[in-house]
Amino acid sequence: MSEPAGTEQLATSQREIGSTSEAAFREKHAARARRALDRAAAACAYAGIEERDARAVPREPAEKVANALRLSAQVLGELAHSPLDPAADARCARNAAAAAAVAAQIARDHGGATELSVAAYRAALKASQSAMQAAGSEGMGRNEALNAKADTAEADAFLAAKAAGWL
Repeated sequence: MSEPAGTEQLATSQREIGSTSEAAFREKHAARARRALDRAAAACAYAGIEERDARAVPREPAEKVANALRLSAQVLGELAHSPLDPAADARCARNAAAAAAVAAQIARDHGGATELSVAAYRAALKASQSAMQAAGSEGMGRNEALNAKADTAEADAFLAAKAAGWL
């Protein structure tokens, strides 16, 4: 016995909505990851860390952050070629935010712990923690409230990095 046409159509619509929703999550996570990577790259440039400082087995903080930045950029570049997966996409944004927090720490130490650099570092930590929550088991990249919190924290980290002179 086959399903009535209306039921089949409803199932197709629900699959399309799910795909659209997952595509929207990917856009949000990818945008947040790009902003975090931009912050990380700017903080690295401020501290004199270059892409060539990345090492496969990093030992120094500069090597670690350059490597984290490189790996996060690679993963972000591959998102367009991977299946839609909000949890994985949120982890990409989380990793980029973590790299940006390490870069902020190095930039803060490089330029001296001024009020603005300390605020930028704290904002980077908050953005990293918020991205971690959005990607965590409670959110799995799909929780709107956690994603909104991560987006806000990322925007605040960007403004703080700009105020510190890193951007």
